[in-house]
Amino acid sequence: MQRSPGVLTSSLLLGFVSLIGATSLQIGAAAAQSSLFKLTTTRPAASYATVGGSTSVPYGWLDFCHRRPKECKVRALPATSVKLTAQNMSILKQINQKANRSIKPVSNYDHWGTMMDHWDYPVDGKGDCKIYALYKRKLLQEAGFPRQALLMTVVRDLHDEGHTILTVKTDKGDLVLDNLVDEIRPWNATGYYFLKRQSQQNPNSWVSINQRGGTAKRLPSS
Repeated sequence: MQRSPGVLTSSLLLGFVSLIGATSLQIGAAAAQSSLFKLTTTRPAASYATVGGSTSVPYGWLDFCHRRPKECKVRALPATSVKLTAQNMSILKQINQKANRSIKPVSNYDHWGTMMDHWDYPVDGKGDCKIYALYKRKLLQEAGFPRQALLMTVVRDLHDEGHTILTVKTDKGDLVLDNLVDEIRPWNATGYYFLKRQSQQNPNSWVSINQRGGTAKRLPSS
């Protein structure tokens, strides 16, 4: 039976619309798949500073150990990291801010009357960057954090001056506790030039880094 021209035109139009719909569904599914793939594969990986071989131990640490031998006469332990749970991150923030707010900043020379580095705890509530970092290390150990994950670290700051911070090794990367900044940052968001730090196994051994810690992260204005 011969179809009328109207029926034929309607059928062709219906088929064309159906084809467009099917194609759109296929394109939509492919786009969604592509977006999902991007989301799951572009997640930033944990970042760790690459360390080199053994290097010289800072005079300040040697002097600290001479005055406080119990702090340094410790056995070597296997390297380990902190699991960065919400609770552990909260403790890190609390201790970082506690130390930053409880110590009055004063230069090494004005404090101790010497140009030689003097590392110690804030026995009189004052000190420079080394005192802040040592105090944070002490408080975190008392809070149950493993010694092997709390590493005194020597850097050049944004003004190319010597500076000491505490590196915390976590399963999400190396984090920095800094007396100049209350915010805890990944090591590669500081802009510092990392020189060396304590070995994870033995705090009396130091390893070289010699690596720029990315670009300084812009902090929100207070």
